[in-house]
Amino acid sequence: MPFSGAKNKLTYIDALFTSVSAVSVTGLTVIDIGSDLSFTGQIITMILFQCGGLGIITFSVFFFHLMGLSISFKEREIVQASFLPSPKRDFQNILKYVFISTMIIEALGALTLFHVFKDFPTSKAVFYSIYHAISAFCNCGFSLFTDSLIRYQGDILANITFMALIVLGGIGFAVQLEIFSFFKGHKKRLSLHTKIVLIATGILIISGAGFFFLFENNFTIKDAPLYVKILVSFFQSITARTAGFNTVDIGSLTNDTILILMIFMFIGASPGSTGGGIKTTSFSVLFLMLFSRVRGYEEVNVMKRKIPNELISRTIYLIFASIFSVAIITSILLFAADTKLPLQGRNLFIEYLFETISAFATCGLSMGVTSHLNNTQKIILSLMMFIGRVGPLTLAFSMSRKPKKTIFQYAEENIMVG
Repeated sequence: MPFSGAKNKLTYIDALFTSVSAVSVTGLTVIDIGSDLSFTGQIITMILFQCGGLGIITFSVFFFHLMGLSISFKEREIVQASFLPSPKRDFQNILKYVFISTMIIEALGALTLFHVFKDFPTSKAVFYSIYHAISAFCNCGFSLFTDSLIRYQGDILANITFMALIVLGGIGFAVQLEIFSFFKGHKKRLSLHTKIVLIATGILIISGAGFFFLFENNFTIKDAPLYVKILVSFFQSITARTAGFNTVDIGSLTNDTILILMIFMFIGASPGSTGGGIKTTSFSVLFLMLFSRVRGYEEVNVMKRKIPNELISRTIYLIFASIFSVAIITSILLFAADTKLPLQGRNLFIEYLFETISAFATCGLSMGVTSHLNNTQKIILSLMMFIGRVGPLTLAFSMSRKPKKTIFQYAEENIMVG
């Protein structure tokens, strides 16, 4: 609507792109959220990525309960599949935990960020705190600052708060609930899902920070103090997996770092979280399968548990479908590109590939090409953001049905591979 624009009237395509980016909690934007949108427009984006972070279906179910209406078994199954690795009976308690924990974590995050933004007028500091806390927890990456969070590159409190919110939003509500129940003594052991999520998340954060420090120590962050180098390395390692904030200029990073960021964006957050990507568990299952095959084992065993073969097949299908989607969208973006002067001499393939993976993983990081997209490319990238948000879950859910059994089998015949 016209009241959403602060300066000039927004075009419908730009409004659509911003709306899709917000509701899919991606964070890519062709406008400056802080200056091109009015206060009302900023409130609208905040509502959109809050709804998108928790899931539209979840909000629908919540309001059905408030109005005393019942939901179908199919709808209940979809919501449970969004948050839980296995069916649970205490569905309403889980839904209640999702909302209560979200409000508490975001409130604590906003309270902490208020001290970061205390130099602003009180009313603006309060709004900035709430906006960025929700954006961080929902792994959206929308910022009211033109430079994202580069101005807070060396602020320890700001970095720790944003990283904590991003990680809590990215590990998934099922993992949060299990850890909470474990420390309260309600659970004697953590599930395999929670263990894999925590281990994979820890390994990715530490390895990502190490690679970033190694590749950028003599380039982008060479003049920064040691503590700032460490903060930047850990922040970019965490935010690359679907959050979208940045404390350095992504376009100035080395090719080695860009490759690492693309891999991390593609992996993404964990299932049942506010983040996207193929998920940490899918990456872990693929790695465990390859490790088992190299060792000569047919079955995939980890922590005295066997991974079902059906789950392995679903994981492989999901990953290859995701790779295929990224390849197709990148090709279309390149085909639809205009020969504009600002883009001459730049590696469009790398930038469009980075942009596509960022859209698929609902990450929001960009090398700076977003503002140069034409209307056709904006629509294509909007479609990719939508696919990235609902695609992996839809694929996984559709493949969870019982496979059809064939009436007869053909004779086997080998082919050469490798």
